[in-house]
Formats: sequence, structure tokens, C-alpha cells
Amino acid sequence: MLVPILSLMAQAPKSGAAPATTGTTLSTEKALALAQQGRCKEALPTLKRAESGSGPAETRKQAGVLALKCTLAVDDRTGAAQTLLLLLKQFPEDPEILFIATHAYSDLSSRTALDLVRVAPQSTPARKMNAEALEMQGKWDEAQKQYETILQDDPTAKGVHYLYGRLLLSRPNGDAAAIAQAKQEFQKELEIDPQNAGAEYILGEMARQESQWDEAIAHFSRAAKLDTNFGDAYMGWGFCLVTLRRYEEAIPPLAMAVRLQEGNPGAHYNLAVALSRTGKKEEADKEFAIHKQLMQASGKKE
Repeated sequence: MLVPILSLMAQAPKSGAAPATTGTTLSTEKALALAQQGRCKEALPTLKRAESGSGPAETRKQAGVLALKCTLAVDDRTGAAQTLLLLLKQFPEDPEILFIATHAYSDLSSRTALDLVRVAPQSTPARKMNAEALEMQGKWDEAQKQYETILQDDPTAKGVHYLYGRLLLSRPNGDAAAIAQAKQEFQKELEIDPQNAGAEYILGEMARQESQWDEAIAHFSRAAKLDTNFGDAYMGWGFCLVTLRRYEEAIPPLAMAVRLQEGNPGAHYNLAVALSRTGKKEEADKEFAIHKQLMQASGKKE
């Protein structure tokens, strides 16, 4: 969200009835013309058939784009989501579709946020969402106050200590006291939600920056086990093991980091080091070569 959620109330779209079918089957060309005139209820049934039909790609694309606009216009969010997914499946690398999808997802997000504020304006989720919006605008003091108020009312609210700790670390010119408080917030989050891989990972990063390698390894490894697709956690885990020269142990997490983040030159480099130090020269040379290619492609110096 780019603005505080509560201020979006004034921008709420008017809900329309779900699209009705017509008794007459329209041609695709006629439906396209009607949709462009804003006559969405008449056009939508034909547009939906055309977007998923076997017609020319450009016709399917145009029908899909207009169907998306029409479903949003009548506040048919399910229909909009279905059309959006179909467009992205049919035209996954089309810049125009990606641009339209960005705005459509933002629109759907805003409408859902408005529903939350309307249904439960004082609920923890609504206030948490408002705090995140303030944070995105760089209104650090207001966001911090919002998180603190939530925790005063509901100290065991799931996810809030994590968000508050992240805010403390994100604030410009954060001092040692803020960093220490952030660490406490992540620890509190894990007491409430031991499955929070994000909190484990950040605690690992904080320990790594202090060269507290064993503590960092413990947090990174737990984050990776909680979320097996967490490439950065595997990377941090393996990096710490390489730093401690525990090369054999470093290979499995670094191999997973490479698998999850093929374009990460650091993962390939650290895996190459671990492989070379354990006598796996051929495999190491392959990883060093990939690292070099990635660095050259990014324009960075080795």
C-alpha cells in the first residue's frame, strides 16, 4: 500500500452487480466495441469466451484486457483474478500485460484492504496493515507508534513483534539501542511463533555481523529448516561454515542455496571454495566458472 489504509476509504469503488449474460450471442468484435464503450455487462460473457478460445493471440489478448477492466469495473474480483491469471499464463513475457497486471493486483489489494477496514477497523490486522503503509511512506515515528499501540493492546499478536523489529532496523540513522531493541522483538516473536523463519534469519544476520558464528549458524539453519525455499538462509548458513573452515559441512547448505538462487554469484563462489578445500576440484572449477560468468554479466569486478 502506498498510502495509509484508513485514508483509502474515500477512494472506495462503488460495487456493481455481477455481470449478467445476455440472451443474444455477440460476435467478438461487437463485444470488444461494447466494452470499449463501457457496456461491460453486455460484453463480458463474450469476452470471457474469446479470451480462453482458440482465436488469434492478439484477439485473445485484447479480449482478456477488456474483460479484466470490465470485471474490475463491476467489482467482480473473482472474475478479475481468473482473467488476470489467464492473461499471465498466455502472455507471460508481454510488457503490456505485466504492466496491466501490476495495476490490477494493486487495485485488488486496495479493495480488499478497504473491506478489512470497513469490517473491522480497530482489529489488529487492520491496524497492522495501516502501520505497514505508514512504514512504506517513510513515516517511521507514526508507524512505530502504531506497532507499539498494537502490542500494548495485544502483546501476543502474531507477527507484530517481527514487523516492529524490522521497522527498528530499517529506520535511518538507527543507533545501538534500536538494534538491541530490534533483537529483543525478534526473540519475542519466536516465543509467540516458533515457526517464524524470517525472525530466525534476521537474528542470524545480526549474529553474523557481530562475528558470532555459532549463533548465526543456529539461526540460519533453523530458518532454512522452517522454510525449505529460503535461499538466503541456506546461503548465510553455508557462508558461516566456510568462514569457520568447516568446508565439508558447508557443502549441503551452499548446494541448496545455488539450487534456489542460480543467479547468486556469492552462493556459487562459496560453494566453489568449499568444494575446492575438500578435494572436489572438478566440481569446484565448475562453480568458479559460473561465478565468473555471473560477475561479468552483472558488470561487477571479481
